[in-house]
Amino acid sequence: MPPEATSTGVAIADVVGIKERTWLDRIVSAQAFWVTVALVAICVLMSIVYPNAFGTSENFYNITRNFSFIGIMALGMTAVMITGGIDISVGSVMGVVGIVVGLLMQAGYHWIIAVIGGLLTGVICGLFNGILITYLGLSPFVVTLGLLSIARSAAVVLSRNKMIYNFGPHANEFFNIFGGELGGVANSVWLLLVMAAGLSFTLHFTAWGRHLFAIGGNEQAARLTGVPVNRVKLQAYIFCSLTAAVASIMILGWQGSAINALGIGYELRVIASTVIGGANLAGGEGGAYGSIVGAALIEVIRNSLLMAGVDSNWQGIFVGAFIILAILLERVRGRKRE
Repeated sequence: MPPEATSTGVAIADVVGIKERTWLDRIVSAQAFWVTVALVAICVLMSIVYPNAFGTSENFYNITRNFSFIGIMALGMTAVMITGGIDISVGSVMGVVGIVVGLLMQAGYHWIIAVIGGLLTGVICGLFNGILITYLGLSPFVVTLGLLSIARSAAVVLSRNKMIYNFGPHANEFFNIFGGELGGVANSVWLLLVMAAGLSFTLHFTAWGRHLFAIGGNEQAARLTGVPVNRVKLQAYIFCSLTAAVASIMILGWQGSAINALGIGYELRVIASTVIGGANLAGGEGGAYGSIVGAALIEVIRNSLLMAGVDSNWQGIFVGAFIILAILLERVRGRKRE
């Protein structure tokens, strides 16, 4: 065997050239970085073209508030996608939670009781998904598709297909807290930032976060190493539905009414935000920042199209195109890593 080769036949010269990636290399190679670049570029361009419309504090407030609801839900979707799963029921969960909160407040209960009831509804939905997926081994797509229909029908039945706008004696306090603002920024945006910071810390510095990535990387290997796979996946689905419940409560505070159609189509925007932000549909990848910037990009594009006079019916085409582009970029990045 030549001296320059190892026992496995790999030349030392080939190994010497391998360098550990620097922090700058890791940032530049991340999909979230390029999404951020695209987001900034669009904002700069639109501010130049429409300075009196796009580049205003009022529009900034509207954009951040609108994407905060999707961003909150995308944080929960990120946890699920990291495990290799998916939850397409989040829009319907948002709808049924909104009706539950609205009915409780309409009945005269304090907003704290109503919020607890809404959060518990989200937890129940997450338990439904998680138990069927983790302990019975059913397909995440099929189970969450089933809950999508169940929760939406439940919202219609509970509301009797009527809008709930009378939020009782504690309505003003509820609207001020959940629909208000602080420092010119909607409270929902501040909540999104706090939740994102918490999830980011959890994913990078806790055992639960490491378990999520281990399950998404190789579920069978994770089981063999002692990771409580079923419990962690169940918690991920509960967290996902819980974030949908939180987003529903925040959007109720802004809208001032509850309708059973709340959240229709949101599942697509949430999944799109998560995938565009760098989450891998096969599992093992994803992050809180990517979910936020993905949600922001979709909302900025939507806002830009409206200002440019493009028919709102075209929005779905652009969102779908960005999903495909994000998956294509992930495929290219995956081949480069190989």
